[in-house]
Amino acid sequence: MRLQLPNGTTREVNGDPRTVAALLTGCDINPLEVIVTKNGRLIPEDATVSGNDEIRVFLVAHGG
Repeated sequence: MRLQLPNGTTREVNGDPRTVAALLTGCDINPLEVIVTKNGRLIPEDATVSGNDEIRVFLVAHGG
């Protein structure tokens, strides 16, 4: 699967099925700090990704 990271870089990742949370932690990304889209649609961290999915990770800006 194709994974686009918040810094703009893109990685090809093994397409074995896994949850978004597992994918993110495997890439050293805290799932609480980002939102993720799969093929252009927003998905939760317990959603499954695999195969030819296009995954895009966006850093969430927060503060006071």
